[in-house]
Amino acid sequence: MHPEKAARDREFDREALPWLDDVYRFALSLTRDSVDAEDVVQDTFLRAYKSWHTYVPGSDCRRWLFTICRNVFLRSLERRSPTVDFGDSEGDALANGATFREASHDTSDDLYARLDLGPAIERALAKLPEPFQSTLMLVDVEDQPYEAAATILGIPVGTVRSRLFRGRRLMQEMLMTQARDMGYAS
Repeated sequence: MHPEKAARDREFDREALPWLDDVYRFALSLTRDSVDAEDVVQDTFLRAYKSWHTYVPGSDCRRWLFTICRNVFLRSLERRSPTVDFGDSEGDALANGATFREASHDTSDDLYARLDLGPAIERALAKLPEPFQSTLMLVDVEDQPYEAAATILGIPVGTVRSRLFRGRRLMQEMLMTQARDMGYAS
């Protein structure tokens, strides 16, 4: 093995491989299927290794890998099914506003203390349409700043904020519906 290739391999192992679990978790949030997520992660790291010469040492490797992962996922979607446009409408905004107002009036602290909301949140997040889901995953779950999410998703920061607002409202609506179904909210 050439010394340059060995050094490159060591650098890749040191910089990229520690983020394997994070990339898998992100891929799983996008694909909603463990087998598909494993495929996306494998393709992500293969592409990252092949493109390692473009990585700037010392920069945010996790962000770089997330960007590759998202692109791999989007390419896999293009091969599978047509794109669906989730356009904003005034009716959606009014309905989401009403749900938000209703939820903000319910101050049942003891109710929230008794609930295990993790599974309900995971189910709601899994049902969330893709443009909103990946944005919520990056900002709210992976704790990425808006600017980093914008870079990873390849969209302006304003679009990140808009998707977060709408995605959070959709999540709130789904969780409120579930709370009503379970008898926790009126």
